[in-house]
Amino acid sequence: MRHPPRLGLLLAGAALALVAGAIAPVGTASGAAPAYVAAEPSPEPVDPPAPAADGPPVLKVSGNRLVDESGATRRLLGVNRSGGEFACVQGYGIWDGPVDDASVKAIADWNVNTVRIPLNEECWLGLSNIKPEYAGAHYIAAVKDLVTKVKAHGMTPMLELHWSHGQYTGNSAGCADVHASCQKPMPNAQYTPSFWASVANTFKDDPTVVFDLFNEPYPDRATSNSAQAWTCWRDGGNCPGIGYEVAGMQDLIDTIRETGATNLILAGGLAYSNDLSQWLKYQPTDPAGNLAAAWHVYNFNTCANESCWDSTLAPVAAQVPLVAGEIGENTCAHSFIDRVMAWFDEREQSYLGWTWNTWTCNSGPALISHYDGTPTSFGIGLRDHLRSLDG
Repeated sequence: MRHPPRLGLLLAGAALALVAGAIAPVGTASGAAPAYVAAEPSPEPVDPPAPAADGPPVLKVSGNRLVDESGATRRLLGVNRSGGEFACVQGYGIWDGPVDDASVKAIADWNVNTVRIPLNEECWLGLSNIKPEYAGAHYIAAVKDLVTKVKAHGMTPMLELHWSHGQYTGNSAGCADVHASCQKPMPNAQYTPSFWASVANTFKDDPTVVFDLFNEPYPDRATSNSAQAWTCWRDGGNCPGIGYEVAGMQDLIDTIRETGATNLILAGGLAYSNDLSQWLKYQPTDPAGNLAAAWHVYNFNTCANESCWDSTLAPVAAQVPLVAGEIGENTCAHSFIDRVMAWFDEREQSYLGWTWNTWTCNSGPALISHYDGTPTSFGIGLRDHLRSLDG
């Protein structure tokens, strides 16, 4: 989900999005925390994380299921831990709030088995516009440390590219900045392949780590031609309405596989990952055969009811694993995500709530009010449902 940097812009953007029938969630979901949210310090852990009885599985696509090494069906059920996409580029840290062992254990205590970790490509690559203390080796070390903590509590780490380089000022632009300070419609050919090559080389010897290629593509906002938008999504290049050279999903999959990494890869569709209507038609080729479809949904999206899910999601879920990387609602309650979870449970597919951050429901769906795991009214729905699931 994307977030504007000021509350006034957030509310104005929400009104515009609703009038225009925008797909993109508004608020702080899927992007940075608002600039007005004070960052909490990230204390160093006093003790190393206690090892979990069972580490996370190595996941492999088998038909429309994710399976572990024994062939047992697995589902990715969990939360997003936002911060790594925006704090570094905004110049005040690497994470938003604590990422010590106690705070990661609090996530696991909800019966979570997966933590999605949004990243910023300029911070990972150490570009000159990022403060050195939050860039390059420092940023990578912080990500590796959080991955280690997540795994130590038996949870699957999911790394995804959230904010990226490239100037876009067209329809639904998040900002006019060329730098990775907001959500862009597509990855860029200049830096994104280098980002994924580095991430894949860093974690290729750890196949428990999942790679989510690009948070919420929206090339469909740059062109009214559906075929052009889906072709751009898969193949990249010079896409209509986008002023920078695009790296398509196929480019990124190829880049990752060329490193020798066999990790599970997720690819979200159009309309901020809310549209999978032609995902199967334009499905990229994965030489490792380990590719799943990613999807995002909020109560104000276009595809936000069972009729749409039955007509556009069910065909995808019948052929490949389906992972709802972000589910949420702006009602400060959980009646909508209750419906989403029920639909996915019936089909044994995966979902993760947005987001494990202490924002208010007015600035985006926040699952918690404190990093000890105290849930918001919205978060109670996800927490209680995850705890009710067997295994």
